[in-house]
Amino acid sequence: MNSLRIIVVLLFALAAGLAVSFYMNWKTLTRLHTVQAFVEASVFAEAVAACERAPSTTPFKWNGGKQTAVIGLNSVKLNKDTSSASYTLFADSVYCDYDPIKKKANIGSNFLERETF
Repeated sequence: MNSLRIIVVLLFALAAGLAVSFYMNWKTLTRLHTVQAFVEASVFAEAVAACERAPSTTPFKWNGGKQTAVIGLNSVKLNKDTSSASYTLFADSVYCDYDPIKKKANIGSNFLERETF
């Protein structure tokens, strides 16, 4: 009888622990999405201006573009200590990667032609 009670208590504790872990994961992801949205909104105007000024044979025209899209904030880990962030915009078949740290924009017509920072 005691072993049955111990098993029931352990199962209840396991279920409660799983519920708490899922709740904490949900709260953390919600906060991360909020921070990401804030960062993307604060960088957007700066990225558009830098992409339109960037020297390229293929012009990037966000304002007046027929097909525009925000790809979003990306991160590439260069090595174990360094990661590089970029904000990607797409306008009329032209991609523009903007580095918010270096304040530099690179333009390419497709993913394979884009330069790295």
